[in-house]
Amino acid sequence: MSSESDDDFFVDDSPKKKAPAVKKKPAADKPKASPKKKKNENGDVSMSMTEEDRAVFTNIDTTKKKGKTSIEDIYQKKSQLEHILLRPDTYIGSVEYTEKAPMWVYDTEAERMILKDIRYVPGLYKIFDEILVNAADNKQRDAKMNLIKVNINKQKNEISVFNNGKGIPVAMHKVENMFVPELIFGTLLTSSNYNDDEKKVTGGRNGYGAKLCNIFSTEFTLETSSKEYGKLFKQTWKNNMTKDEEAEVCKSSGDDFTKVTFKPDLKKFKMDELDDDIIALMCRRAYDVAGSSRGVKVYLNNKLIPVTGFKQYVEQYTKHETDAMGEPLKVCYEQLNDRWEVALTVSDKGFQQVSFVNSIATSKGGRHVDYVADQMVQKLIETIKKKVGKSTVQVKPFQVKNHMWVFVNALIENPTFDSQTKETMTLQAKSFGSKGEVSDKFAKQAQACGIVDSVLSWVKFKQMEIMDKKCSSKKTSKLKGIPKLEDANDAGTKNSHLCTLILTEGDSAKTLAVSGLGVVGRDRYGVFPLRGKLLNVREGNIKQVADNAEINALLKILGLQYKVKYDKDDDMKNLRYGKVMVMADQDQDGSHIKGLVINFIHHNWPHLIRRNFVEEFITPIVKATKGREEMSFFSIPNTMNGGITLITGRRSRSSTTRDWVLRRQRRPRSTSRI
Repeated sequence: MSSESDDDFFVDDSPKKKAPAVKKKPAADKPKASPKKKKNENGDVSMSMTEEDRAVFTNIDTTKKKGKTSIEDIYQKKSQLEHILLRPDTYIGSVEYTEKAPMWVYDTEAERMILKDIRYVPGLYKIFDEILVNAADNKQRDAKMNLIKVNINKQKNEISVFNNGKGIPVAMHKVENMFVPELIFGTLLTSSNYNDDEKKVTGGRNGYGAKLCNIFSTEFTLETSSKEYGKLFKQTWKNNMTKDEEAEVCKSSGDDFTKVTFKPDLKKFKMDELDDDIIALMCRRAYDVAGSSRGVKVYLNNKLIPVTGFKQYVEQYTKHETDAMGEPLKVCYEQLNDRWEVALTVSDKGFQQVSFVNSIATSKGGRHVDYVADQMVQKLIETIKKKVGKSTVQVKPFQVKNHMWVFVNALIENPTFDSQTKETMTLQAKSFGSKGEVSDKFAKQAQACGIVDSVLSWVKFKQMEIMDKKCSSKKTSKLKGIPKLEDANDAGTKNSHLCTLILTEGDSAKTLAVSGLGVVGRDRYGVFPLRGKLLNVREGNIKQVADNAEINALLKILGLQYKVKYDKDDDMKNLRYGKVMVMADQDQDGSHIKGLVINFIHHNWPHLIRRNFVEEFITPIVKATKGREEMSFFSIPNTMNGGITLITGRRSRSSTTRDWVLRRQRRPRSTSRI
């Protein structure tokens, strides 16, 4: 770049000394040749500034002009504490209210978890959670720990978390020259979790945790008793950890404990008080810890939480819940080993999960959830495919997963997360430090918990969607192109619900039915003859059903649609007939035909069966006559109970049936003498 071009590029902003004006050259003038660049001893062009360049740089003034921002205001350096307060979303998530969204909270009146639309501030929720997870972590350091107490005082804007696990060492840190409790609760980037060679199954990781709670509090007090060191420690920080009172240290022979009490700086969260929604979330987290921490009793506001393990915790979600058939949800549970607990049930809201890693609530799941869910999908999909058989609807793993509700409680070594908020666990399965493989026994239980049936119902729904596009019919008052149909005059009109379609076994039975219309009239009765046995729709595939002329005819005559359930009265108004009456022979073939008609309706529209949509035209199996007397019997057992002994081909010689003539009624249209 020439010195002239340098002068054009750098504009002198100094009020004391102005750069010389540069005159524009005429178009015809040739530009001056650029000065030769000096080369170094290697032959490369030197990157050092020329005297002219240096003069331009030194001529720039950084003082603030009127209406402009100074360099010092643009480029600033902040301490880490200042940075955390200035950019809280980097560390604790948003400090603004969320939009209303469904979240699991504990309903004290219903005494169970409920999905409720709430608004909350994620940052406030996070700082509370950091303290709670710290308390739960202590169980991994001290197996004797068996108590956590959580108290939330809305009126005082005060929250405390207590645990009776091993206390923090009350000793002076020789390098940092301060007590260890003060170091790890009042100094940023201090932690006992920095050694990645040491495998830990705790929630802490990055050295922020409790300090973030301290920073976003107007007052933060730590109390801890160390039996090992025989000392009790207490210290209070105020004004977002900017002021610390002198630590109080005294001798103590009491039991180990640690207690953190803090008052959130509500102004930082744009809040006036701890509202009901955030308190409900905090209470749920207390229940979470009670369920995910084995052997630990948890008190919430001085009341014992009635949950003593993960299985009982899962019940807080599933009790009073029902499946698609209105039955209570069946839950499968298994403790795979000392680090993995899983539970499974059916979901009608897509894939759902409730999971924990080292007592951290991973609300968005992660690889630990996928690890369990993928195993279950593989074990269930083979069973499902066998039941589906040859179908145009192919069941894929993600479709099975969409019908699952998975609960996972895992202890994982040195877990990693997608952010400081720790909503998604990202550590690869090979680094979990343990295997959570579900057993065949658990997989067998899972087959009976409703997931398989739910997937099969979905397959059926997809099949019916396909069938609906190909075959369904709509209500119309006039039908054409259906051979042998004797349509009711009111079919497809406002009086459709009063009409009955008589299905007969063949043309001869149709003749009898049509002759009967002369008595009852043709307005509300229609007749259609079936050609033998109807297709078994449970065994036939979509193509077979779609190509079956008789089934297609029935769909058009009745106005049935596959996508409609007919569980509502309004749906029934769209049918061309309000009932179906089966008129078949009183023999095995006739019974088979009746069964196949019922099967066709029940398989596709079970609600129609419940509405008594299908009726049977009943005729006697046997008629007995004696002079002008006549007796009708509608089943063989009834015939025997009536005192008639059937002897095929001749009259009975029984004393009670002497002179009675017995006739078996094979068809509704005729009788044959026995």
